[in-house]
Amino acid sequence: MSAGTEARRERLSRRALSRATLERQHLVRRADGESALTMVRHLYGLQAQAPMAPYFALWARLKGFRPADLSTLIEDRDVVRIVLMRGTVHAVTAADALELRPWVQPIMDGDLRTNPQHKDALVGVDVGAVADWSRETIDRTPMSMAALRPLLAQRWPDRDSAALAHAVRDLLPLVQVPPRGIWGRSGQPVCTTLERWTASPLSAPAPDEVILRYLAAYGPASVLDAQAWSGLTRLGEIFERLRPRLRVFVDEDGAELFDLPDAPRPDPAGSLPPRILAPFDSVLLGHANRSRVIADEHRKVVFTVNGIIKPTVLVGGLVAGFVTVTEKKGAATVEIATFAPPAKSVASSLEAEARRLLRFAHPGAENHDVRFTAAR
Repeated sequence: MSAGTEARRERLSRRALSRATLERQHLVRRADGESALTMVRHLYGLQAQAPMAPYFALWARLKGFRPADLSTLIEDRDVVRIVLMRGTVHAVTAADALELRPWVQPIMDGDLRTNPQHKDALVGVDVGAVADWSRETIDRTPMSMAALRPLLAQRWPDRDSAALAHAVRDLLPLVQVPPRGIWGRSGQPVCTTLERWTASPLSAPAPDEVILRYLAAYGPASVLDAQAWSGLTRLGEIFERLRPRLRVFVDEDGAELFDLPDAPRPDPAGSLPPRILAPFDSVLLGHANRSRVIADEHRKVVFTVNGIIKPTVLVGGLVAGFVTVTEKKGAATVEIATFAPPAKSVASSLEAEARRLLRFAHPGAENHDVRFTAAR
């Protein structure tokens, strides 16, 4: 690439990048009249380690969203909860799961070889036999890994059953079936295979389509961004193959960013309303360079050492703090902890958003309260 070519490329400021991504994520304004299924498909993976997190992610993005809108999709098998990108649980459409799960299989294969807790116990194990036996077992009767473990111990008494159960998680495309992930209900993850649950076969990976879908929801983005989102490596060749079909920018640091030619890239001078994001919100995890939505010094506060990602507040397109929602004895409270005292107008907008959150999450509470505090 020549210096002249680089100079002609349009640079995107951090604010322009933030504005474009938030527009794709429907975090500038809530979508009106769009179904929950359409939004789940567009977002291409809602983080779902916390069972209720996808509900709050959709609440932040869809006008008039109700918990039943997603619960029904899960119960009807239109949306599934399954381990995908980065080896973590996501809520996606069943059709997308059938395409994405084979694409991310290298993550699972790598975990079999490198997992520090179980890799030694799996040396010499016929993983193909474990996969075949386990598939037949859980397709006949969906069960938790805790319930599967003693059955594995009976079948392979000379092997570590915990390691075998972990291998099953990597080897098979396991869906967490209801009531797991249903609003207002609970229960440990009970699994069956994706093929059994959907009555459909897995699809052959289509990497070009995956990257185009990623850019539609998270772009503009670099190769490293896509690799951080997916958990996969060596995606550069896909971007090179797609380059003639994409528009290319550079960010403030000179990194090359790819985007769909007709994707929205709004004027960065436009206003950005405050938003409350879900715990583990995917917009915080979709890029290697997360400065478009969160400053590095704030990430260590929001991303805790035990792997929890707090529900955050966006002000001006950047994470400005986090929230804690509690309910006790009929009183529901949102505590908004901010990194800097918000302006009066911002505080007013945040309070209104917090009250909307309380009406969504705790509609039966007799009292709703919003409090501001300093983030620590």
